[in-house]
Amino acid sequence: MKLIDFFRSRIIIFLIQILLLSLFIYGLGYDFHVDFDDDILKEEEMIIQFLANYVLFNNLTDLCFIYISWILISLIPIFIYINFKKAYSMNLMTFFFPNFFLYVFLGRHSPDYFNSNFQFHFLHTILLGIVIVSFSIGISLVLKKITKDKLKTKIEDLSTIASLTHSTCPKCGTKFDSIPRFCYKCNTDLSIKIEKKNVNER
Repeated sequence: MKLIDFFRSRIIIFLIQILLLSLFIYGLGYDFHVDFDDDILKEEEMIIQFLANYVLFNNLTDLCFIYISWILISLIPIFIYINFKKAYSMNLMTFFFPNFFLYVFLGRHSPDYFNSNFQFHFLHTILLGIVIVSFSIGISLVLKKITKDKLKTKIEDLSTIASLTHSTCPKCGTKFDSIPRFCYKCNTDLSIKIEKKNVNER
């Protein structure tokens, strides 16, 4: 397997995104407070709290932090694929994973909190998902256009360089894909014409 194929693997990209998201969240000390039900086990509480820190927020500052974190990690598949379909599908998969397990665990182990806060959190989850998809598509299309323009410029430059290497014998009309010193057909000295041409261009 080639190195580029390895890094293009969805599992590897997913792990990189989750790792970076974890560094953002836990490195900067972000902590979302969940009012758990009284009968929840400590282990279940730890799992839910861990997942909640990836997607939930209480105030505007937390909202901005979560949005910025997700947008930053969304850039990884965008720059790797430069294809909006692959980019947004990869970002949605990464976004879906913590949300799915969070809501499953909350509904099963802390139903009171889940029922009272589901509508609020779920609407914000949908909104963040839409932002991630829109961002992925928009940036991917911009990058694709920039890459396409650069490729077009390179092709034009190569065509210009290629045209400069063509020459024609002024005496017999023989065409060359290079700039030879002598015409192989009539033995005319072509360097005199080239030197005169360079002087005129100056």
